[in-house]
This record gives sequence, C-alpha cells and structure tokens, in this order.
Amino acid sequence: MRRLLPISMLLTLIVINDAHAAEIPEAAQTCVACHGADGQGTPQAPKLAGLSSRYMNAQIEHFISGDRNNVIMTLMAQSLVDLNVRQQALDYYAAQGTTPTLQKRGDVLNQSGAEKLYYQGDLHRSLPACYSCHGPSAVGGEHFPRLAGQQSSYLKEQLIAWQKNERKGDPDNTMGHIAGKLKDTEIQALADYLSAIK
Repeated sequence: MRRLLPISMLLTLIVINDAHAAEIPEAAQTCVACHGADGQGTPQAPKLAGLSSRYMNAQIEHFISGDRNNVIMTLMAQSLVDLNVRQQALDYYAAQGTTPTLQKRGDVLNQSGAEKLYYQGDLHRSLPACYSCHGPSAVGGEHFPRLAGQQSSYLKEQLIAWQKNERKGDPDNTMGHIAGKLKDTEIQALADYLSAIK
C-alpha cells in the first residue's frame, strides 16, 4: 500500500503536466523551451506573458525582415509565416499576463535616478519620459512592450542594441535616439529598476 502512494502521486503529476501541455496551442509549443509555458521567460529569453499580440507580431516581422538580429529567433520567426498559426501562439502568450498593480510615481524629490528618468525623462538632453509610451506601471500595450518585471539583463541588452543601431523597427527610430542619449550607468539603473517592478 505504501508503494502505491508515490506511484499514484507520480501519475497525478504526469496527468497534470499533460493537461497543461494540452492547453498550450501547438503553434506555441515550440516557444515554450525558451519563453516558458506561462511566458515568464528564462535567463536566455524575455518574458512574453501579457505582451500585446500586436506588439509580438511586429517583433516576429522584424526578425523575419532582419530589423532585429538573433539567429534562434530569426529561425523561429521564419517557422511562423502562416499568420493563422502565428496568431494562435500570440494570443496564447498575450492571455498569460496578469493584471498589474498600478505603480505610484512617488515624491518627485525622492525618486531614484532611474525612476526619475522613467517618469520625467530629462528635458536638458531631450529625453522623453519612458512612461509616456510604456505606461505608468510599465506594462506597455498594443505597440509598446511591457518592461515591468522583464529580466534586467534582457532590458540592458536591448537598450544597448538600440544604442548601437543593431535593433530597428520602431517609427522614426525613436528608441534608437533615446538609447543613444543614455549613459551606461543609466541603462543599467533603468534595467534594474524596471525588472524590480512586479
């Protein structure tokens, strides 16, 4: 009788895992290895949960066109040329997001450098406030990605790619102009600040 308990627990886990895998559309199952079943990302890949399907679709197009460069993602994007199949994967990951808690801006005088940049920008350097596109809770929407809770290393990597003109695809190269004005210490501080927002 005691031996049956661990076996029954194992079978229960297998059934739960199979049920969870069955919920993931076939089109999204190839994404799971890097981005996770719930879209929470891994150290190698960003979070997709809650990003708008419109934004993710634009990024897939950027990988296909070469506006974004990543060997693995370019191959993955090229496997999603069927728009109906692609939409299933996009809708699945967009639906994995959680309702954010609204961030408060706090006292302007007591904001950290990164928080000040996010909410106020820097008029002396013609840097707009990040929140004007990415929202007060940094969750983005439609054309703008969620930054809140994203891996710090990924955010830093992307800001540097914009800065070096290695990443393209947004209107008028807005992010390239913004990132080009940021100091290395500000990039790290912004990445750390945004990744800490839950």
